Parts: sequence; C-alpha cells; structure tokens
Amino acid sequence: MTPADTGASTTVGAAASVTAPDVPDASDSRMAPGGPGYRRMSLALFLAGVATFALLYSTQALLPLISGDMGVTAGDASWTVAAATGGLAVFVLPMSALSERFGRRTVMTASLAVAVTVGLLVPFAPSLPALVALRAVQGAALAGLPASATAYLAEEVTPRALVTAIGLFVAGNSVGGMSGRVITGWVAQEWGWRVAVGVIGALAVACAVAFRLLLPAPKHFTRGSLRPRVLVRTVRDHLANPLLRRLYVIGALFMTVFGGVYTVIGYRLTEAPFSLPQGLIGSIFLVYLVGTVSAGTAGRLVGRLGRRGALYLGGGTTAAGLLLSLAPSLPLVLLGLVLITAGFFAGHAVASSAVGKTATHGRAQASALYQSAYYVGSSAGSTVGAVAFHSGGWAGTVGVGLLAVLGVVAITVLGSLAARRQAPDTPMRALRLPR
Repeated sequence: MTPADTGASTTVGAAASVTAPDVPDASDSRMAPGGPGYRRMSLALFLAGVATFALLYSTQALLPLISGDMGVTAGDASWTVAAATGGLAVFVLPMSALSERFGRRTVMTASLAVAVTVGLLVPFAPSLPALVALRAVQGAALAGLPASATAYLAEEVTPRALVTAIGLFVAGNSVGGMSGRVITGWVAQEWGWRVAVGVIGALAVACAVAFRLLLPAPKHFTRGSLRPRVLVRTVRDHLANPLLRRLYVIGALFMTVFGGVYTVIGYRLTEAPFSLPQGLIGSIFLVYLVGTVSAGTAGRLVGRLGRRGALYLGGGTTAAGLLLSLAPSLPLVLLGLVLITAGFFAGHAVASSAVGKTATHGRAQASALYQSAYYVGSSAGSTVGAVAFHSGGWAGTVGVGLLAVLGVVAITVLGSLAARRQAPDTPMRALRLPR
C-alpha cells in the first residue's frame, strides 16, 4: 500500500524537498526554484494570499468599534467574521469543481474580482444584518482561491518544491492578515471603521490586478467534469482516506484556536489593565510576521521531524502561547500571541501541503475539503471564542483553544498508532519521534 492508503507519513518525499537540490529534469516542464516562471508564480500567489486574508478578516480588528457604532455585543459583531469564513467554507467545494472544468487561473481571477468588488461596498453597509450579508457574499467569492491555488501548485510545481511553494502562499495569507489588521487599526482610529475597510478593499484591488498579470498560464491542467455524480464520487474517495480525514480535522482544530484568539483579543486589550487605543491594538497583529516565517520554514520542519513530529511541535507551541497569554502583563501576552501564531501557521502549512501530496486525483476537491474544514473551524472559533469571552473572560477563550489543541495532539497520536499497526516491524523509537 501507498502511504496515502495506510495513513503512514510521506516524510521521505518531504525530506527530499528540503535536503536535496531541486535540479530540474529536462523531461519535466513543471516549475522549480530557479526555473522560468517560478518567481512570477510565487509572487502572484503570495499577492493572492495577501488579498484573500486582508479581505476575509478585514473586520476582525475592528469589532470593538463596530460593536460601539452599531450598539451590538461582541458575539453579534463576531458574525461579521464568521459570515465571511462560513461563506468560504460552504462554497469552497463547488468552486473547486468549477476550477476542474474552467481552470485554476480562471476561477481564481473571477473569485478575486467579485471579492474586491464586494469589498468596496462593505463600507456602505447601513446595518449589521446588511454588513453580515455582504461579508457572507465576500467569503463565498473568496472560496475560489484556496483550493484552486493549492491544486494549481500541485500540478504546475515539481514535487520537491511543493511544500515550499505552498508555504509561500500561506505566508502571503499571514502578511494579508497582518497588514489588513494593522492598517485598519490605525485608519479606524482617525477616520472610523468604514474608511478602514474601504482602504483594505482598495489594497485588495491592487493585489488582484498584479496577480492576474503575473501568474503564468497553466501547462499541466487537465479539464475535468462538472457532473454531480463524478464530484460526489471524488469527494467520497477523499473522505474514505483515513489520512485525509485526519488532516481535515487537524486543520479545523488549528483554525478554531486561531479564529477564537484573534477575534477576541481586541476586546481584551481595550479593557483594563491594558486599555489600549485602536491603533495600538491593530499594531498587535504585526506578530503575523512570525507566521510568515514559520509557514515558510514548514518544509524544513517536516524534513527534520517528519509530518507528525512537525504537527506535535506546532500544537505544543500553540498551547504554550495560550497559557502564556493568561498573564496580566502586556509583554507576556504579546509573547503568547507570537507562539500561538508560529504554531498555528506551521501546523497549517504542514497539514495543507500533506493534503496536496496525499491526493492522487481530484486534488482541487481534496484541497477544497481541507479548506472547508479549516474555515468551519474559523467560524466556530470566532463565535465560540466570543461567547466564551462573554461568559468567562479571556480564560474562557483560552480554554476553548486548549481543547482544540488537545484534539490536534490526539488525532496525530492516532495517526502514529495507525502507521505503527501497518508496519509492525518498525522499531519502537518510531513512536518517540513520529515521522
């Protein structure tokens, strides 16, 4: 059986991606570092990641201002985030099916075009229900990006460079999330939250135009079918794979932590003993730069520790950050956010790249299922984290996050045990350093 069939790790291939030079094969026309088109492709998808996360979470740092302006609670305001991520989660699978028929680049371009158009309308929302509805449409439009981008990379980039290439896309996500929150924080402090989200919409327009001009035309795309029966069969095949199922749940749990923490942190920092102004709260999101670094180094982590070892490290780092954030000291809270961000982005990059390597067919659907689970986790984390904060303060939000991390560790242990059962002659040390 293949590793995908047994749930065993694909460490050997991942290790090769970081320990051996990616020397282009004369018969392989796919892109590789140093080869034609690779830099343009990397920059294009980096900018797509920036636009996606800047738009998707454009209201997250502004929730206290939205609550005050519209006279709603933290839980109600959190729906401006949950609606966007929920829309993405619902539509990512149908959009991935469209990309199988019409092409990855076409669907990504159309998705960005619709999302940035809605982004320019968001500042004019007259009420919370209208704002939530616009955000849901925006999230649904953005659904064409994540799964299509991962499938594009799996088809157009050499296997040895895949983890690194996906890491760069995830790094773009982190830069988008950071810049969106930092920019909105300072702009909102001077001119209000509506002007702030308008500025993010303009930034996303620039990223979308640059993306379309830079991204190389696909050379290895094979047109698929839009027949529902084919889609259902493909989805069923992916869900029958135990390794893919575990990766989907791990992605959802990691994002539950991240969504909850970053939805609620603004409320915590506006309260005593911190009482920070909106501009400084937005600047807190500069810690996203840590995510850029940790996502970009995911390939090296997998090469050294194996996939499961890297997931253990990501989960442990996230849990340590959650516990540290309980301290009533701003420097310690910031250090906790750094650890949470580093652990989350490393774990996400490892899990999402493993999906692309594991799926042998219908890669867009495999990636779409991961993205759907991932953003369901974001919506759940945003809502449950806000409710937990309302009832139990920051400790309640941290408790939700720790339960999610415990789930990541438990599922990863199950993967280790499954691999052990499939290879009974493997030395016991394999369980001590999962690969």
